[in-house]
Amino acid sequence: MPTNAGAQVKDQLGRSLRDLRISVTDRCNFRCPYCMPAEVFGKDYAFLPRDAILTFEEIARVVRVAAAHGVTKVRLTGGEPLVRREIERLVAMVATVNGVEDIAMTTNGATLAGKAQALKDAGLTRITVSLDSLDDQVFEAMNGVGAPLARVLEGIDAASAAGLLPIKLNAVVKRGLNDAGILDLARFARERGFVLRFIEYMDVGTTNGWRLDDVVPAAEIVETIGAHYPVEAIGAHYPGEVARRYRYADGQGEIGVISSVTQPFCQGCTRARLTAEGKLYTCLFASAGHDVRALLRGSGGDVGLEALLSRVWRDRADRYSEERASLTAPRERIEMSYVGG
Repeated sequence: MPTNAGAQVKDQLGRSLRDLRISVTDRCNFRCPYCMPAEVFGKDYAFLPRDAILTFEEIARVVRVAAAHGVTKVRLTGGEPLVRREIERLVAMVATVNGVEDIAMTTNGATLAGKAQALKDAGLTRITVSLDSLDDQVFEAMNGVGAPLARVLEGIDAASAAGLLPIKLNAVVKRGLNDAGILDLARFARERGFVLRFIEYMDVGTTNGWRLDDVVPAAEIVETIGAHYPVEAIGAHYPGEVARRYRYADGQGEIGVISSVTQPFCQGCTRARLTAEGKLYTCLFASAGHDVRALLRGSGGDVGLEALLSRVWRDRADRYSEERASLTAPRERIEMSYVGG
């Protein structure tokens, strides 16, 4: 039982706040087309100025307040979190917060090899590495900057050696781009004991050119793998887990599918998201956030911060993925690179 269970707040659909995803920067060293397409986020793109971004001390303060209201899991994201200098110092600060039981990070892995041990020593519990393909050409095309696959694999090996286990791999699947490599990814993860999560290509933001025809349904992904390695469905690890889990029938590991498009899981969502500039969002597909930075930099102490967090979560009724098919017109949505996926 979490030490802060008594302070948990519930939203309009009875969902508790348990997970806080924190974008520590809006910058990234990749230009993946489903997240930060190069034609939009080019060399002249205006990223957030340094003084607009929350300091580590401000982020840790939000974590402390969130933990007092039920949050037990914190995930650091970006952009790419490893481009934020001394990110391990933030990890160490979050690790001291009472009630936080799990500190994870999602990274593209390009600079992970030089940071893995420091992150582990600072208190990082787990790491997730985005790995969309094991084909060099496809991988370089998908990261948008020609970054070599070998560099990411080196980072994964370093994380494994540092003890950041179990390592999770995330693969966003887009029809006609990397769907031919689904089985290769499954085999790679299976042989090395990694947990692999396939993610349906989602309409996050408005700049990635999303089309429903580009989505490879989760059921098709499971069928593709199951034809070679029989799998069976298993239950969730914890309430609110977004991946549908399948284990290999021979006991050699598991896969998961995150099916926001074809099998929405809004009813179990327990996540809030904090952006690098201090906006609080209650849905990955939201169009507006709530200003936390003004409270952090004001003189009101934590009382106002606590009130905002409680009010925002209690008022929450988000279920975009369930409503997607019935929407009659497109609406503005925050970009994935901004809110942290």
